[in-house]
Amino acid sequence: MARIATIETSVAPARVWEILADGWRYAAWVVGASRIRAVDPAWPQRDTRIHHSVGLWPLLLDDHTEVREVVRERQLVLRARAWLFGKAEIAISLEPDHDGGTRITMAEHVVEGPYALVPDRVQEEMVLPRNQECLRRLVLLAEGATE
Repeated sequence: MARIATIETSVAPARVWEILADGWRYAAWVVGASRIRAVDPAWPQRDTRIHHSVGLWPLLLDDHTEVREVVRERQLVLRARAWLFGKAEIAISLEPDHDGGTRITMAEHVVEGPYALVPDRVQEEMVLPRNQECLRRLVLLAEGATE
């Protein structure tokens, strides 16, 4: 069984989507992204990018993340460069629940580069703690946005 980061929140998918659709807030919920340098004006439409830096000062690397697929308020699939690892695809899905809240899932797999040869199960175990923290931060931002 796949190990995918999952979290639930009482806020509606539209509220969570507001955070995902605001590229300037990307570094606030993505572990490892330290600052945003630019956001393409049409973000999060397909093929748009967030230009960010990763790492800790003074060891920052300029990088970018690109939208591969988007279904407003339902799914965002990103392609991120992962330094020595290659490129990773990250799928974030929003599912409304019967109480008006949202179930959020996040799956990540290296799709290009040397680590793409690592079995999926091992990749999932390696990124699970990071992705759980990303979702925790995303929910905190979304829940704060309702106040």
